[in-house]
Amino acid sequence: MDGQRIASRRRVLKAGSIKFGGGAFECTIRNISDAGAALQVTTPLYIPDRFTLVLENEQQKRACRVIWRRQKRIGVTFD
Repeated sequence: MDGQRIASRRRVLKAGSIKFGGGAFECTIRNISDAGAALQVTTPLYIPDRFTLVLENEQQKRACRVIWRRQKRIGVTFD
């Protein structure tokens, strides 16, 4: 998977929120780059393919598209 990445990711442990159409889920950002991130979630079910990721401490918002889902993690690319 690392060979497919456009930018190298750095490991982090940050609080975030997945927001979409009036709904929201809490998540933990496990790694991030300028191109995307890996998110730990309670369940990847019910999370749409496109959403806004809010980085809680940085008050930053990023439009995302899901590129993979595995157990309690999802990988996103930033639009």
